Amino acid sequence: MSALIFDIETVGESWDALDGTSQASLSRWIERESRDEGAYESALEDLKQGLGFSPLTGEIVALGVLDDGGEKGAVYYQDPTGKEALLSEGAYKYEPMTERAILGKFWSDIAPRYDTFVSFNGRGFDVPFMMVRSAIHGIRPSKNLMANRYTNYQPGNAKHVDLLDQLSFYGALRRKGSLHLWCRAFGIGSPKAGGVSGDDVAGLYAAGKGLDIAKYNAGDLEATLALYRKFEEFLSF
Repeated sequence: MSALIFDIETVGESWDALDGTSQASLSRWIERESRDEGAYESALEDLKQGLGFSPLTGEIVALGVLDDGGEKGAVYYQDPTGKEALLSEGAYKYEPMTERAILGKFWSDIAPRYDTFVSFNGRGFDVPFMMVRSAIHGIRPSKNLMANRYTNYQPGNAKHVDLLDQLSFYGALRRKGSLHLWCRAFGIGSPKAGGVSGDDVAGLYAAGKGLDIAKYNAGDLEATLALYRKFEEFLSF
């Protein structure tokens, strides 16, 4: 059975939309540790920009999947304008839908068809985020993609190859490296070469450019697939 490459993009809530208790809970450590007003303001801004890293204050705006043959992929994304329609382009279809629908489709329609899943830092970010957001929406994940991180001991129906784990030998390398750095080292075109990075997702979403986010997500999938092929050829035993 083929493997499924997957990746998500997220954005955070507006800080001003959070209730006072939530703001205090999130920023309490800043008040304790900041040396002065300037340090406090800088740390608070970083906190506001980082709300999309937690499933408690963020949501999934794109979830992309790609068969390891590289010929069949899709990105399901939120369209803030409400005007986008299903688009087929190359190997991909881009389909706008709500976060709940995105997660429901992944767990009920896509995941059951695969036994092997491939990500870059999926254990450190994507999967925990997906599982918590799914539970918040009342959706039970159909696969446990957080089972034992050592691939030889994972369930037969839910093997999750996190390339960051594998290429860093489960953290044995002193510096794990970003997807961009791994692609650079292996001569793979970086998804960041187009001038868009994960840091731009929130701004694109606020500007109503959901499809741009989806296409950036597709670039991450392509890079992850190319890196997976390198891993399989030279470092998988």
